[in-house]
Amino acid sequence: MIETHPFGIFVPPRAKYLILGSFTGKGVGINSYDWFYGTKRNQFWPIIESVYNMKLPVKKNKQNLFTHLGIAITDIIYQCERKKASNLDNNLTNIVYNTKGINNIFKKNKIEKIFFSSRFVETRFKMIFEKLINKNNNIQLITLPSPSPRYAAMSIDEKIKRYQSILPKY
Repeated sequence: MIETHPFGIFVPPRAKYLILGSFTGKGVGINSYDWFYGTKRNQFWPIIESVYNMKLPVKKNKQNLFTHLGIAITDIIYQCERKKASNLDNNLTNIVYNTKGINNIFKKNKIEKIFFSSRFVETRFKMIFEKLINKNNNIQLITLPSPSPRYAAMSIDEKIKRYQSILPKY
């Protein structure tokens, strides 16, 4: 079954940074979770809460933080199907990329850094958006440790330290 991304893009005024993920987790949608990285097991928001020493219980709190920091957020995939009803990026098929949304972010903002949520996203971005990269060759491309609990090469504490050293300061 084809799934369409439920959240679109979030771009605050004067965005300088872009966090780019792959696709929302299975079962995530407007009525089940409030925003990006909303599955209970995903470590993204606990990491962000630790990095910025604040609680972000609802979407509005998350958006306020990202607005203050100038961080846009979206996913590289707009539509796809899942093999085996899995959240693994490698099980996503029949992919339609979020080219319109991502290109619009760059048309309307001076993005300085892109933070990829995984190597999968980095690889796909470099492949699909090669012209965009060449046109904006001053943009830093940075891969964050995956917030997926399946990425066990680093503990959550190690991920927090790495995110603290990379993400913009409050």
